[in-house]
Amino acid sequence: MFDIGFGELLLIAVVALVVLGPERLPKAARFAGLWVRRARAQWYSVKSELERELEAEELKRGMQQTQAALKQAQARLQDELGQAQAQVQKEVGAAGQQLDEVRRQVEDRPTPAREDQGVVASPPAEGNDEQRRP
Repeated sequence: MFDIGFGELLLIAVVALVVLGPERLPKAARFAGLWVRRARAQWYSVKSELERELEAEELKRGMQQTQAALKQAQARLQDELGQAQAQVQKEVGAAGQQLDEVRRQVEDRPTPAREDQGVVASPPAEGNDEQRRP
């Protein structure tokens, strides 16, 4: 932080000894040490608070990026779901058309000769799984 060498510290000590005298110098040194400790503690407190805030900002940014990625994935999945639904509806429509065509073919089929004579084959009764014997 400060570039103070040994010679400069020695000069400050000599000036302090001359100005304060030998009786008040230890008290002044303790007082200066106290203020230096307080200044350092305050500096470390500010430094750690700043680091915590930076970490919190980094976490926020990471969460925002994750949310954005999740929203993109959700939108993509919704698009794919919409396409799949459209495809299923298209296939159901095509199957319905084929079913209608088969029904028309069955309805348009000429009737057999027996039905013209008044003999109509009756369908087997429900619940009766046995075959009819002549």
